[in-house]
Amino acid sequence: MIAIITILILLGCVVLGFFVLVQNPKGGGLSGTFGSISSQVMGVKQSTDVMEKGTWASMGIIAGLCILSIMFASKPAKESTATQKAKPATSQSAPKGKTK
Repeated sequence: MIAIITILILLGCVVLGFFVLVQNPKGGGLSGTFGSISSQVMGVKQSTDVMEKGTWASMGIIAGLCILSIMFASKPAKESTATQKAKPATSQSAPKGKTK
């Protein structure tokens, strides 16, 4: 199960990378890349909204999958039986000496 979640996280990272690289840092985004085609189909303002929503959605999916992967991760092993069987050293009192 952890392998499937890891693959989904990696795919989410690729999608997030796509959304980040397609966006223009000045807010132009797809409207500057495709020109009038995007303004005719979606409108200039909607193209940046779609990219922003896609960025947030993919980031949320990655975060959710990371949290989900913790539930399926193996728990640390308990102490070995050898260390459990070893008993702590007991303190010994000094032998009683002769008193005068």
